[in-house]
Order: sequence, then C-alpha cells, then structure tokens
Amino acid sequence: MSKLTPLDQLKLGVCYYPEHWPEQLWEDDYRRMRELGISVVRVGEFAWSIFEPEEGIFSFDLFDRTLDLAHKHGLKIILGTPTATPPAWLTQRYPEVLNATFDGVTIQHGLRRHYNYSSTKYRELCAIITRTMAEHYKDHPAVIGWQIDNEFNCETSEFYADADHAAFRQWLKEKYGTLDALNAAWGTVFWSQTYSDWEQVHLPRQTTGGKQPNPHLALDEKRFISDNTISFAAVQGHILREVAPNHWITTNGLFGHLDNHRMTDELLDFFSYDSYPQFSTIYYDEKEENRLADRGWSQSLGAVRSISRNFCIMEQQAGPGGWVNKMDMPSPKPGQMRLWTYQSIAHGANLVVYFRWRTATFGQEIYWHGLNDYHNRENRRIREARQIGGELTTIGDRVAGTTYAAEVAIVRDYDNEWDGEYDVWHGPFRWKSNTEWFKAMTRRHIPSDILFMRTTTSIEDLRQYRMLVYAHPAIMTDETAALLEQYVSMGGIVVFGCRTGYKDMRGHCYMRPFPGAAANLCGISVEEFTMVKGSRAPMSMAWSKAGESGEPVITAANAFNDVLLPESENVQVMATYTSEHYAGKPAVTRHTFGSGEAWYYGAVFDEAAAALVLEAAGISSPVNDWLELPPQVELAIRQDERGPLCFLLNYGEEPAAIAVKGLKRDLISGSELHGDAVIEPFGVMILE
Repeated sequence: MSKLTPLDQLKLGVCYYPEHWPEQLWEDDYRRMRELGISVVRVGEFAWSIFEPEEGIFSFDLFDRTLDLAHKHGLKIILGTPTATPPAWLTQRYPEVLNATFDGVTIQHGLRRHYNYSSTKYRELCAIITRTMAEHYKDHPAVIGWQIDNEFNCETSEFYADADHAAFRQWLKEKYGTLDALNAAWGTVFWSQTYSDWEQVHLPRQTTGGKQPNPHLALDEKRFISDNTISFAAVQGHILREVAPNHWITTNGLFGHLDNHRMTDELLDFFSYDSYPQFSTIYYDEKEENRLADRGWSQSLGAVRSISRNFCIMEQQAGPGGWVNKMDMPSPKPGQMRLWTYQSIAHGANLVVYFRWRTATFGQEIYWHGLNDYHNRENRRIREARQIGGELTTIGDRVAGTTYAAEVAIVRDYDNEWDGEYDVWHGPFRWKSNTEWFKAMTRRHIPSDILFMRTTTSIEDLRQYRMLVYAHPAIMTDETAALLEQYVSMGGIVVFGCRTGYKDMRGHCYMRPFPGAAANLCGISVEEFTMVKGSRAPMSMAWSKAGESGEPVITAANAFNDVLLPESENVQVMATYTSEHYAGKPAVTRHTFGSGEAWYYGAVFDEAAAALVLEAAGISSPVNDWLELPPQVELAIRQDERGPLCFLLNYGEEPAAIAVKGLKRDLISGSELHGDAVIEPFGVMILE
C-alpha cells in the first residue's frame, strides 16, 4: 500500500468533533459534507480524555464508530494526536508536566497547552497515547494521515518549569561544551556575570530591571525552545513513521520560537497552517498607513509556502470567531469565505479544511463559528461552501499540479527574528519594512515569495529570483555574505535596509565598519547613524526618472538613519538626506557588483520608497503587457508545464474593472474574456 497524500489533488475538508454531538447527528452530518464537496475530515486532536479516560485504560469505541461511518460515506480522515490537551487525571497525578510562568508560577489545568516539552514524564505519556492510537488505526481504511499535537507554541512560546531550566543547561552543555565557551559566547565578563558552575545557569529570570536578561542568553533561549519543541514533536513523529508508515504526517502552526523549516525537513511530509484572515481586523497597528487588512494575510501564506511549496490549510476561517472572553472577529461578508478559500489556494494550498463543521454549543469556543450554526439549518456559509465545492470539482485537476511563481522574494531568518524580539535597535524594523515591501508589490501586481535564509540555503535557491529584499539582517555571517555576493555577481539584485550585517551568530557586534559582513557587497560604509524618534527625516530620491517638474521625488526616512559613505567607484548615490545635520549626505546607494547590483537603504522602508526601488531596478508585473488591474485586486500566479494560472482576487466591497488584451478564459466560470470585464465584490477569477 503506497502512502496517500492529499496534496496530489485539490480537495476540501472540515474539522469535526463527534465527541461534542449526539451520535444520531453523525450520519446526516457526513451525508451533508459529501453533498458540499467535502472529502476529508480532521478529528481527535483534543480528545485525550476520550481515548484514555484513565491512565493505561484505552477506549476507542466512540471514534471507531465515527470513523467507520465516515468511511461508509467515502470520507477520508486526518487523526490528531491529542497531546495539546492532557486530561485532568494526568496533570493531577503528574504536576511536573505543567508549564510555569516567567515568575515561576505553575500554569494550572483548565485551558489547553498547559504542559512543558521538557518533562520526561509527559514525553513518556505522549509516546504511549501516540503508539496506542497508531497501532489501533494504522490499517483503518478511512485514515490517510496524522496531525501531530495542535499549534505548537500557540498560547505561549516560553517555558519556565524546573524541567525547562534543566533541559536548557543540558542543551547549552551540548552546544558549548565548556563554561569557558559559554561565558565567551554570552560575553559574561560584562557586569561580572561570569558563570563558574553549570547550576548557576538558568533560562531568563527576574532581574533588577524586570525581564531584562543578557541579550545573548535571550537569543539562545529562543534557539533552545525551537530545538526542544522539535525534539518533543519527534517523539510522536518517529512512532508514527514506525507504526503507520503508509500514513502521512503533518502539523499545523506558524507560531513563535520554532524553526518550522527544520521541523518539516526532519519530521513531516508537508506543513499545515491555520488561516484566519479576520485576525487582521483585531490584531493590527492602528497607526499603520494604507493597511491591507485580510489581503495582508497573503504574507503569512507566503511564509507557509517557504516551508512547503504546496501545503494544507488545516483550519480555514468559515465564520465569525471568538472565545468567550477574547477575539471578537466579525462575520465574513457575502463572498469573503470563498475569497479567503481561493486566497489560500492561490498561494499554494491543495487541501483546505474549514474550521469547523458546526459551532460548539459549550466550552471556550462557543463563539468560534463554523459552517453550520447551532441550529443546523441551511445558511449563507453553507451555500457558499457548496459553491466552492462544486467549483473545485471542476477546476481541481488543472490547479493541483501547479506551484506559486514569483521573481521577487522577501528574505527572513530565524536568528534575526529571535534576536530582534529583545533588541530594539533592529527588531521592530523587520515587520514594518517587509509589510511595506509587500504592499508595494501586491498593489502593483508583482507576486512575491518569502525565502528563509538558512545554513542549507544554496545559490540555486537564490537564483530562482531576480530580486531579494533582505531588509534588516543585523546578524549576518561571512558565509551568508559570500553566498549573497555570488548571487549578485551572477546577475541578481539584493536590497538591504539600515542595521545590516553588524552582528555575528552570537549576537556580538563585529569590530568592523558597518555594514560589517555586507560591506564588500554594498560598497559602502556607514559614516554615522541615529535613531529617529518622534519625527521623520525626509530623503530626496535622486532617481533617473524624476518627477514631472524635474525635482527629486521625496519620501520619508523612518525610524533610523544610516549616513552612508561610498567606498567603491561602482557605487551610485540614489538619494540624499534633506534635513538634520547630515542633510546632503548619501541615504540610498546602488552598487554594481559583477553582473548584478546591491542596494543599501539607510532607513526603515515605506511603501513609496519600496516602489521607487522596484521601478529603478526594472521590476514590474509579469502581466503588464496583457492585463490591466486596479490596486484592490491581488494577482497570484500558479503554474506548471502547461503554463500559468493567474488568480485575480478582489478584496474590495465594490466591483473591480479589469481590461484583458487578447483572449483569456476564466477557469472557474468557463467564460472567455477579451477587453473590459468586471470582478464582483469579493470575487475571484482564474485566467489561463
């Protein structure tokens, strides 16, 4: 029997909790799922107390019946290992499995994810339930795959139980070998922090200034949490590989302090994500200009795609969302659920699983609504799901084998993100700049990828792209710099922002002129620098294409200013500062390096500046010669050997007018388009 994977075809699924509903509802639920075009169901990820009501006493009757019934209706099952919700008997008998706060207060049973990964007892109990479930269901004809745990590092991504401090010490011993090496890496000679015994070493704890640990300890803490999480996941992953080799393995997430790329490489067949675009309505910066709202969710989908080129959406928002005490997301407007489904598919999802089939009538998530409301009657969301199911049945064979295509990548890496959580001299800049770049590209219909820079990244990985935007990589090794030099010398374009290249992997500052490891590639040094607090110092953009008046284009130089000094004769000054004591000094440079070019932008990007760099570098939309689109429409391209599929997603509440040169066909409707056309509010077209 060969391993089945849901990513070979385009499919719809739904999350279902049979333990929440009277058994007489199950068959009608499954029948209606099939009627909507749903073929995959996720179950079991929170049901430990059902599977093991007492330690060592296992019960599979309920799930045997529901899986047999699902199989009868032609549904395939994703089983979740239930380790995100240890039952009350477990935490009562083994309180050492519980997590603790930074202040050392034990996190009690009562919500979910209240355990720590370091507890040897918890790992033992997780191994037992995983093995027992795998043995029981390895040959069940409905089961196709497993989701390990649920949303690693959701709720909390920091762990301070006694077992975590002990595990951190062991991790440090393996990483550094000796206390002398640890002291050197953390610079503990500063403020007389030098350790003389391993028992003196802890995860961050309360200090005179609150939570203000040694910055190098803080960076290693994040690396430890990631490694420890992967180690915990591996306990289950290895068992599933051994016992159920014909099933695939995934997990869902994209939460903090976890190298999802490494975890996927080592343990999973593909990565999965939980997509809730309405989070953009409740978690956003009110000061952000021209924000993208749910369209901005495509950034996160790009990060998922950097892990798995094609992936699963394990939870796709299907209704308004909220717990009893928080997260009051509004209901999708007519067409938005369909739009978000195609947003996920456009960015690489081949399996989209709605959360959830029916809204729970009890518990913390009674306001986290699914396709069906409490009353189980037909509603607008059900009708929308039926439309989607019918469409995917028609277009699935054409879409499933395609992958996302982009010529520009926004570059990220875990070390800078983890270091930047504590370091205010570069950390806050990354999200701002990357978001502004994404705005500039998506509003100009330039598809973009996310690329994570890793020790395994090769020149072939980089050469897929004409341009790389690596906004504020404070930590940069000479090896990474050399790889980027090779990429640029072969014709690539790389764009850096302020605070580039001045730290090593320990978080120590190089004793070199800024931008440190990137100086040779950029052809400049930083003459001086300053934070910009409470004001904006404007730059004059001396582009070759000036404004109609011939005057330079003016944009803002936000948050931080690097004053640049050209060191190479191949450096062109693209912009100068226009105020403060450094008025007239270089602010933006372009360095010809081999066959390519390296840009250095001495501030935090805004959309206008990113757009000017794109224009000067000759980067434009791949459809400019045959398609006119308004800014409210996102363009995403998936392609294979048969050619590209252009997804057009209208995020506006008004119709979007487009103009097509030549003859194109909308894959969804089958209509042929030539000349002017309209995409309905929250509408979707796929042109081929």
